[in-house]
Amino acid sequence: MDRYRLVPLLEEGLSIDAIAAEVARSPSTVSYWLKRHGLKANGARKYGPKPALDHDSLAALVDRGLSVPAIASELGCPPSRVRYWLGRHSLDTRQSRNRATARAALLEGQRIVELSCRRHGETDHALEGRGSYRCARCRAEQVAEHRRRVKRVLIDEAGGSCRLCGYARCEAALQFHHLDPRHKDFHLSVRGITRSISALRAEAAKCDCCAQPVTLRWKPVRRLSSYFTPRGGFEPPRLD
Repeated sequence: MDRYRLVPLLEEGLSIDAIAAEVARSPSTVSYWLKRHGLKANGARKYGPKPALDHDSLAALVDRGLSVPAIASELGCPPSRVRYWLGRHSLDTRQSRNRATARAALLEGQRIVELSCRRHGETDHALEGRGSYRCARCRAEQVAEHRRRVKRVLIDEAGGSCRLCGYARCEAALQFHHLDPRHKDFHLSVRGITRSISALRAEAAKCDCCAQPVTLRWKPVRRLSSYFTPRGGFEPPRLD
């Protein structure tokens, strides 16, 4: 096959298979003559052999705790290529190390195992009911945030401020006081923290939202000393 016949076909953007169909030859024959004439097939840069990924650059990305998709995004290549060169360079990502450690811990029946968390680093992970390990610190933070979010919803539905004095500056200082203790099913701040929002709303409907010092007005005077101890010259609220 002559060079002058192949060049116009390549300039038209035809692939090797398309050129083979055009000249009635096999794709391997077309590929052979392209190499003989020093020509490159269309798409060779995209689909041809790629250079190796450097060990040092991969190791630096792994040390940053990036996953395989994140490394692929950084390097601008497919994740399959990243996995291949990670294996060639014997490098393990944080996720792969965690998976291997977690599988071994499950086989041994361990409920607490030290794994790497992307937020807290090396820390204890607890086994959950779904059969996987979760960072204990992440779980505690999310539970605390869930409690604050639920309390914020209940406060907003109760008017957003203290019913008696209108205080609304700090949500932590607002409490729910049961109007009739005989109808109390559970304490909102203790046993209610893990209940559904519908159950919490039903219990909050039995309460008034009050700022913390104002709740003392609902307590008997004879029990005042057990609920409030003035410090630093702060006077107890008046009960009249």
